[in-house]
Amino acid sequence: MITLRMPDDRVARIDELVRAESYESRASFIVEAINRLVDELEQREIDRRIVEGYTRIPPTAEENRWAEISGIESIREEPW
Repeated sequence: MITLRMPDDRVARIDELVRAESYESRASFIVEAINRLVDELEQREIDRRIVEGYTRIPPTAEENRWAEISGIESIREEPW
């Protein structure tokens, strides 16, 4: 169990969102908000690691060429 203090206006806004979005309770709303934030922060870390990896070991010219060809083929296959 976690107890926290929040300004009255923030609690009132949470209550509005609980009603408007059909959450079961404040707690279910707050749990979802925390889960979304944790997921977002984890995704940021994954993105950071990917960038770091490509910065440390950049793709070769041949790898870039194959990526470009693959991208063009993927676009052509789209049923626009």
